[in-house]
Amino acid sequence: MDESGIIVLDNSELVSGVCGVNDGNLKAIEGSLGCRVAVRGNELRPVGLDEKGAEKFKKMMDNLIEAVREGETPTVEFVRALANVPVNESGGGKFRDSMISIPGGFGKVFPRSGNQALYIAAIRDYEINFSVGPAGTGKTFLAIASALSMLLSKKIRKLVLTRPVVESGENLGFLPGDLEQKINPYLRPLYDAMESLVSGEVIARLEENRMIEIAPLAYMRGRSFNDTFIILDEAQNTTKEQMKMFLTRFGSGSRAVITGDITQIDLPGRIESGLKHAISILNNIEGIKITNLSCDDVVRNPLIKKIIHAYDNAEKLAARSNNEKEK
Repeated sequence: MDESGIIVLDNSELVSGVCGVNDGNLKAIEGSLGCRVAVRGNELRPVGLDEKGAEKFKKMMDNLIEAVREGETPTVEFVRALANVPVNESGGGKFRDSMISIPGGFGKVFPRSGNQALYIAAIRDYEINFSVGPAGTGKTFLAIASALSMLLSKKIRKLVLTRPVVESGENLGFLPGDLEQKINPYLRPLYDAMESLVSGEVIARLEENRMIEIAPLAYMRGRSFNDTFIILDEAQNTTKEQMKMFLTRFGSGSRAVITGDITQIDLPGRIESGLKHAISILNNIEGIKITNLSCDDVVRNPLIKKIIHAYDNAEKLAARSNNEKEK
């Protein structure tokens, strides 16, 4: 990029890869940065950007050019992710270091925010990860994507999925079917995530080879896991005792991701959440990483951000009203 802001590309193949099919990548850049990208031969020039916008344009183009030169075909989704994730927040490295590639999967998984990029990097770099945040922030999806990437590239031997069973008037033992059939409804969201990343045939093959296991949290006592990726979902509904039991199951070569939303605790009475307790006492232990996601990281549907804000505002108003009554 020269002083005038012009990006000069080396050859026509690079121009084609950077611009995308029907210039889709350029249109995505224009929509993300609020500018126009003028194309003249092998030169690209942003029009209508201030200094900060021009710097972001340069970083986005650097990543696009690097991707094309390394044989990849950047998509519109790649460009939109680039626009949402500052390069200096991508886990301490380049943005492309935060992408998740799943062998035989439907495509690469990109972070959609700076915090998501840090979360992906944490899963890669730490043995035990906590991810805490509201619905729709990608806590479970990114954990599943990371696990499948490691499993299908043979970096781990097995994937174990677990959730606490918080029953509402119905005892698990009286539900029909064997153990797997009983627990399956609780773990359905994890399977939904897997099915959006790889084919049903791949999942079936992994299950047949016992490379994917579903396990109620209560049935994990006394077990030890080596070379295993374990995901504990909805961890806000664990007790302190369950969380301690879970965290002491790990053998060599294993990795764990614990996800939860501390605003949606379903435990009865005054039972303290094992997730809240764990993050309060483990936050300074080397080898453990806690990533906090917020409403700003919601990617499932823009409407969810508004819903979360509405509930937060209602809770604040209720708390203020109670305080005034007490006075």
